[in-house]
Amino acid sequence: MINIGEVIETNEMIEKENLDVRTITLGISLLDCIDSDLDRLNENIYNKITTVAKDLVAVGESIENNYCIPIVNKRISVTPIALVGGAACKTSEDFATIAATLDRAAKAVGVNLIGGYSALVSKGMTKADELLIRSIPQALHNTERVCSSVNLASTKTGINMDAVRLMGEIILQTAEISKDNDSADCMKLVVFCNAPDDNPFMAGAFHGVTEADAVINVGVSGPGVVKTALEKVRGESFEVLCETIKKTAFKVTRVGQLVAQEASKKLGIPFGIIDLSLAPTPAIGDSVADILCECGLEYAGAPGTTAALAMLNDQVKKGGVMASSYVGGLSGAFIPVSEDQGMINAVEANAITLEKLEAMTCVCSVGLDMIAIPGDTKATTISGMIADEMALGMVNQKTTAARLIPAIGKGVGDKVEFGGLFGYAPVMPVNPYSCADFINRKGRIPAPIHSFKN
Repeated sequence: MINIGEVIETNEMIEKENLDVRTITLGISLLDCIDSDLDRLNENIYNKITTVAKDLVAVGESIENNYCIPIVNKRISVTPIALVGGAACKTSEDFATIAATLDRAAKAVGVNLIGGYSALVSKGMTKADELLIRSIPQALHNTERVCSSVNLASTKTGINMDAVRLMGEIILQTAEISKDNDSADCMKLVVFCNAPDDNPFMAGAFHGVTEADAVINVGVSGPGVVKTALEKVRGESFEVLCETIKKTAFKVTRVGQLVAQEASKKLGIPFGIIDLSLAPTPAIGDSVADILCECGLEYAGAPGTTAALAMLNDQVKKGGVMASSYVGGLSGAFIPVSEDQGMINAVEANAITLEKLEAMTCVCSVGLDMIAIPGDTKATTISGMIADEMALGMVNQKTTAARLIPAIGKGVGDKVEFGGLFGYAPVMPVNPYSCADFINRKGRIPAPIHSFKN
């Protein structure tokens, strides 16, 4: 039974500590929309999305009103479009028409973002995969709500270095085409190793082919709640610190579980997973970096940062899995630079570098996320940064990602402004030495020896 003390505690988390449900994401399979005629395919996609998702926003708002729980975003993820459009799309321009259809459908049902303009190429690229990837700069530039992701590697298959090389070029093209807006289109593009099929967070959400026809996934977030809890145990032992994080994660996840069950019941769509991730925002008091500082670091990036983040990530998972039978997605701590005021402060104080951020991604949920780099960074250098992240995910059997923003026309010390939940980012220095000869080799890096489980 829930007692009045727990109700009061939850209200305080919402009112004072920035607790929210970051997203209700409705995953929709488009496999039954496939057609060899492009016009019919686009019509099928639009009709499927606007039918299945027609009540999503209204249901989300009703849950907010009934329970006084903020639900920041209502989103949609769809089957990777490279799979859906392969029969009909003969050019990159053909694929871009599907992006326009997704955008139109997202606007029609009122969701914030729609993910799944994606390709899964960890072992090789089909012609459709390559056409979709080459269409990404134009597709993102001509749409408002479409997000794109490409899975380049996995522990089981290794790293597709041909695709890694191509994505370095595509990210730079995406930055160039949106340079008048601080290269902001790159915010909607992410590359993965071991991408999960049920991730509710953007820009990496897509509806995996192993999923049901439609499913509800929920992402919770409560960095401010965790920080406030840790303020009460300053100077205590690591055991007390870990128990506090674990208990707090349990409470946060229960809020997400309630929202997910209510949304599932009202929409008549199965509940998929709760994503436990601590996802920061630029708001003061809603920072993962501030949690690390509360653990005893002067700044995120100081010696001990990776250990503190590993502890935080593990305790969040341990607390969360006790609160829900179905945990999935990314589930841990996000460390995006532009979306976390504490991370921004650390960059501006020269306390944290790209190399330290890369080390931190060994133990957290994602990777090099929302990081602005100089606009004159070479495509091969971007590919090298991606390859490093893919290697960390492949060898450590975890999800890693890179969402890099080459700020065209800007250099180290300048800032790029994105606004809203995306915040702003100082442009960070990149290692100036070349990796071009390595990146320009053809083929793939084989899977590690421990991938052979049969």
